[in-house]
Amino acid sequence: METTLGFMDAYTLWRWLPFPPNGPGKELILTHSELVSAETLHVTVVIRFVEQGIFKPSVVDVLGVLRETMLAIERIEDGATGEELQSARKQHAYAVLLYQVYRQFLELGERNS
Repeated sequence: METTLGFMDAYTLWRWLPFPPNGPGKELILTHSELVSAETLHVTVVIRFVEQGIFKPSVVDVLGVLRETMLAIERIEDGATGEELQSARKQHAYAVLLYQVYRQFLELGERNS
């Protein structure tokens, strides 16, 4: 049986989950920066939606940005070991969660508009 996180489950997990660390290496620092940017500039609009019912998505293709970030992290994971691999996996999981939260926000907001 396949189970997916509902919107509020994903949102709650995102709000409580600590942000993943940089990790070693220039590439992981870059993907970390991309996650910080995606979250703080775009995904945080979801908080306003949950707390105030305001649906105002970003003009940026947030899902596209997160997809590109996930692909970059996957390329790092392919050749990584040890601490680098652990950091990459944490970043990837966080990117997937941001993607899910934002995608579900778009679906709910558009459905209720």
